[in-house]
Amino acid sequence: MSVTVRVPAKVNVQLAVGAARPDGFHPLANVFLAVGLYDEITVTPADELRVTCDGPDADQVPLDRTNLAARAAQALAERYGRSPDVHLHIAKDIPVAGGMAGGSADGAGALVACDALWQTGAPRDELLEICAELGSDVPFSLVGGAALGIGRGEQLTPLEVGGTFHWVFAMARRGLSTPAVFREFDRLGEGTDIPEPVASGELLAALAKGDPDALAPAVSNDLQPAALSLFPELAATLAAGRAAGALTALVSGSGPTTAFLVRDPESAAAVAQALLASGTCRTVRTASGPAPGATVAGR
Repeated sequence: MSVTVRVPAKVNVQLAVGAARPDGFHPLANVFLAVGLYDEITVTPADELRVTCDGPDADQVPLDRTNLAARAAQALAERYGRSPDVHLHIAKDIPVAGGMAGGSADGAGALVACDALWQTGAPRDELLEICAELGSDVPFSLVGGAALGIGRGEQLTPLEVGGTFHWVFAMARRGLSTPAVFREFDRLGEGTDIPEPVASGELLAALAKGDPDALAPAVSNDLQPAALSLFPELAATLAAGRAAGALTALVSGSGPTTAFLVRDPESAAAVAQALLASGTCRTVRTASGPAPGATVAGR
């Protein structure tokens, strides 16, 4: 028997970042929106824990026990006193190292899949607790939809979304390290008073109304200056998307994927075509949100 779980990517429509805490983490006000780009994680009983992966940029995915999917299987197995002897296969479609929580999605997907395969019956709160131990974005990958994440981003409050939001995502020609982006954020902010992060009331209202024109001026990403400092070429991609008619453009999370909000699927197709023609990115994808979180797709 095997279990397959489908898990969405995310875009941060707001990422407010506070000053680093003594433990090195930064307090966040992180407004997540799940979008319809998915990884699928299939779990099958095996003689030992192993990970395989296929799909775009699969060669960049670690296949050892540091992979978040493997760590999720080990964490659940440890809690329930069993051995994590499964084959985890990741069918990759979320950009790798792209600021869209692909690794986190794999961790959440593996956790849900192993729970179903082993029939552990773990309560949802326990699964979310394990997710938070695995990483700041992993709980949202489990939940999906839209949510405000505070703390490190792992303390989630679901948000109302009144409609469908359409996006174009431009994949960069190389990756960006999330820790490196946070270090650059700290360097750029050295000696300045960094305010406590709070969610934008205007942004939350625009999400609730399902209004892309109201959402566009409210989106923000405090990590964007750091990402642009480390990867200046992203500025040309952002400019190309705006020139093509996107309502707004921003770096997704820690980057380097750039995200463009548009009004409808026709606008998405036009902006995607213009971005490809601009030569400023490697490839583009279109997707809409909100999308559901980790969901069992097959047994």
